[in-house]
Amino acid sequence: MSRILLFGANGQVGWELQRALAPLGEMTICDRATADLANPQRLAELIRAGNPGFIVNAAAYTAVDKAESDIGNARIINADAVATLAREARSIGAWLIHYSTDYVFDGTGQGAYREDAPANPLNVYGSTKLEGEHAIAASGCRHLIFRTSWVYAVRGANFAKTMLRLAKERDRLDVVADQFGAPTSAELIADVTAQVLQRLRTQGESFAKQDGIYHLAAAGRTSWYSYAKFVIEEAVKLGHPFRATPDAINPVPAVDYPLPARRPQNSCLDSGKLQRTFELTLPHWEYHALRMIKELSDMKAI
Repeated sequence: MSRILLFGANGQVGWELQRALAPLGEMTICDRATADLANPQRLAELIRAGNPGFIVNAAAYTAVDKAESDIGNARIINADAVATLAREARSIGAWLIHYSTDYVFDGTGQGAYREDAPANPLNVYGSTKLEGEHAIAASGCRHLIFRTSWVYAVRGANFAKTMLRLAKERDRLDVVADQFGAPTSAELIADVTAQVLQRLRTQGESFAKQDGIYHLAAAGRTSWYSYAKFVIEEAVKLGHPFRATPDAINPVPAVDYPLPARRPQNSCLDSGKLQRTFELTLPHWEYHALRMIKELSDMKAI
């Protein structure tokens, strides 16, 4: 039976990974209290003690705007700690599964980004995540890096839940309409990870040469504005009243909402390589978004 060591277990993706990976092996779950990525030495001790076959890192410094003024901590967690995980994975022959971001790109390209597109981060978060990617590659460990985008889940805070709350509080909403991507569910990310790990468990040697970077994002493309309209429209269909109706959601340019960290205009990722290599189909982004809305409705959380 495979041993799995999971870091970042209480985050959006980590929480779903607890469910998805549980049938695949003996799992050790680490949250910030038991394995703070700001303490790389502790990470090394946990890996050596557990001797896992798979190290899954769902922990990261994700406060994008805060990172602009907290560069040191962002780099420790997103780069230095990741380098430690990679080094220890190499030393024990484990696979390292790590999650990165569309923010490694500047968003000026046309169409969906492939894995080999030139990286050019616009902000500290993206830069430190890219440093983590480079550290993994340089370590020589067997690894899979999943770049994903616009991650959300029923658990925790996210854009859709914020829109639902604000639509109840305000008469109108102004939402950025010139940034594009594909909202990607933590549930989908976890399920794909489980499918891939199962292939590695049963056909590990044949997949050893397939390590590297893969894009893992839902199919389709939307803007924050269209995403917000979709969420409110679907909630209305389920009987939820709002002060700001779908018609009162207004498209605005990103320049109207300046933030400390610049965002890429185009966050679309081409997941074709992942789908071909592991024989998977990634659903359209609306599929899991609708599941989230229905689940929030059932929970009376709208």
